[in-house]
Amino acid sequence: MATTNDYYSVLGLPRGATDEQIKKAFRKLAFEHHPDRNSNPEAEAKFKEINEAYEVLSDAQKRAYYDRYGRVPGNGEPFGFDTFEFGGLGDIFEAFFGGATGTVHKRTPHKGADVVTKVTLTFEEAFSGVSKELEIARVELCSVCKGVGSQPGTNPEKCPECNGVGQVRRTAQSIFGRFTQTSVCPACQGQGTIITHPCTHCHGKGREKVKKKISVTIPAGVDADNQMRLSHEGEAGLYGGSAGDLYIQFQIKPHKFFVRRGSDIIMALPLNFAQAALGCAVDLPTMDGKFTLKISPGVQHGKVFHIKERGFPKLNGRGRGDQVVIVKLITPDNLDPQQKKLLEELLHSLPTAKDFAQPGEDLLHKLNNPGE
Repeated sequence: MATTNDYYSVLGLPRGATDEQIKKAFRKLAFEHHPDRNSNPEAEAKFKEINEAYEVLSDAQKRAYYDRYGRVPGNGEPFGFDTFEFGGLGDIFEAFFGGATGTVHKRTPHKGADVVTKVTLTFEEAFSGVSKELEIARVELCSVCKGVGSQPGTNPEKCPECNGVGQVRRTAQSIFGRFTQTSVCPACQGQGTIITHPCTHCHGKGREKVKKKISVTIPAGVDADNQMRLSHEGEAGLYGGSAGDLYIQFQIKPHKFFVRRGSDIIMALPLNFAQAALGCAVDLPTMDGKFTLKISPGVQHGKVFHIKERGFPKLNGRGRGDQVVIVKLITPDNLDPQQKKLLEELLHSLPTAKDFAQPGEDLLHKLNNPGE
């Protein structure tokens, strides 16, 4: 049926509009008025009008006829056409932009996957650093075909289905005219080549899973929240791509005496009542050997001493942390008669709790204002 719609006005274009301007205007209006995006009851009619205008103006013969006669042919006349409706926005995209589907996996270099492994260290190994030989499981290029996938002496051949392009195209007719739809070649899965004689070792994959031993030097001072990266020690890349990286995470075994806090080493120093009251010299264990700590008379429970530069090396920095010593008074709970007698005699000559009693308000003030 002939029509006299002003197709240029429908697309908002002047009569001398270029093909690119027509395509751009159609794309914008089609998206704006498609029923999937526009809930206006008039959107569907407007959308069909836009389609009709584009079909005429995008076809050179139909446009020339329309420009000359101000209409398009109806049934029985040259260039007749049927109404075309899109199912959804995806249909517009496929018809208008070429309809590429799937992903082409040409043999372009791809970096290999990263590998993560855990290493358990003793407290001493984390302190001083250590060399370790690690055994990791990773994917490498096939040792027989060197990653080609073909049996040695043969090579992958150009895919006859797509002629090595990795894509197949089919041409279809729509209201827009002829358009080409592109999809991944089903024969080579987008590779562009076909392995006719697969490697018997890797079955044509070009890769194999192996266990590999790697020597690594772990620096002094690592902690459980640190991570090392070894470049190119991960899985093999694809098609000449670089290997991935190996990430090493650490677990540190607990120590008999020490607890780590950052670069500091914390330890408790048990003292009995006599040592605390009279003072003493104590040989302490450190990561560097013994250290003699002098305790002044009258030291109290919880007293903290810092032994400078006896902690962990500061990773990626200078110097070391401290060894922090916290006094812990030990109250005996299994006295022999002689010890008990001596302490009972001492009890009457030492201050008791009543001698330290303070008015409640004064004590509360001291607790709230410890700096005074």
